[in-house]
Amino acid sequence: MSQAVRISRQFSLRSVMEAIVQNGPISRASIAKQTGLSKQTISEVMRQLEDEGWVQETGRTSGHVGRTAVTYEIIPSAAYIGAVDLGGTKVRVAICDLSSRVIAEMMEPTDPEGGDAIIAQIGRLTREVAAQGGVAMDKLRIAVVGVPGAPQAKTGRVLLAPNIAGFDKMDVASALQKALGCDVMLENDVNLAVLGESWLGVGQGLDNLAYIALGTGVGSGLMVNGQLVRGAGNAAGELGFLPFGADPFEPESLRAGAFERLTASYGIVARYRALAGIDATVPAIFEKANAHEAHAVAVLDETAKLLARGIGAIAAITNPDKVILGGSIGSRQELVARVIGVLPACFPYPVEVEASELGDHAALVGATAIGLSHLHNTLFGADAPESRISLPPANAVSMREALK
Repeated sequence: MSQAVRISRQFSLRSVMEAIVQNGPISRASIAKQTGLSKQTISEVMRQLEDEGWVQETGRTSGHVGRTAVTYEIIPSAAYIGAVDLGGTKVRVAICDLSSRVIAEMMEPTDPEGGDAIIAQIGRLTREVAAQGGVAMDKLRIAVVGVPGAPQAKTGRVLLAPNIAGFDKMDVASALQKALGCDVMLENDVNLAVLGESWLGVGQGLDNLAYIALGTGVGSGLMVNGQLVRGAGNAAGELGFLPFGADPFEPESLRAGAFERLTASYGIVARYRALAGIDATVPAIFEKANAHEAHAVAVLDETAKLLARGIGAIAAITNPDKVILGGSIGSRQELVARVIGVLPACFPYPVEVEASELGDHAALVGATAIGLSHLHNTLFGADAPESRISLPPANAVSMREALK
């Protein structure tokens, strides 16, 4: 088979699969109408997809004048995707089928040892989730792992992840691939979160989005013209390293970031200690603020101003349709309302700000989306890493319900 014929067949496969994924159950005539492919080409492609176990007949069309037609849909259990959201305090693992349905999910505290211990933990959790969902591990074709840092494609290392020990010194991607026995993609966790919100959350239908996660750390995922912005070293959106907040020239700012040091949980706790003379956790500070305790109110007001400055920096560069606030701190309505209130005082044009709808599951949803896309690219078409296949609304609803 010549190179031109092979590429043509790949694009035909991808076009047919996309039509089935988006609109199944669907007839061959409808596929032809949507793709523009000939009946012969579609017959050949459908025969291949049926023989390889990717699609199946589901019935016949009804309610139309004339002959009925056989309809087809994807076989959801033909392959599975692992979605992993690794954070400094928690790790979540889910397994999804080809219709984006969540089969099973587990969460537990992140192993504090870091490095190989976390690799082993993700491997164990994935096997446990697969067993819980009745999924054979050899059916797991790809795992997408969200990490709190900048994954390096050439070395497999993860940089700028101070809360995960050892990942900057090891080939994380290869270690995970060995532990899971399938292809592994590493992606920044906040990049996955902005993908998740654009697919199923409050960013649906918008091409220019910013997602800011504020919790133990602070980071952002950016979409411009419908595409993720990754940067030369996969470090675009590392909001914590904005050179304001704490002194950016202090050595600690090279590790945790000047903006993160004051805006994230450590800075919030430190400000309250300085004002009140006692220690309090972040949840306790929110409780005190809701009870109108002056020091706690002042701390949240200052945090909102800092976050508004970060939003202004992003808005000045990427001009997003919407900024979505997430993370254990960023998504709290007490903080979101304050940010919305102070943002007009430091930025000249309106910026829509809203709390995340998907919450803790935004990165898992994004991992599923990018995993499905990569799997379809790999199996059914020429490489197109940024091309995503839209999924039927019913499947989106089922995934949203499963993740509640």
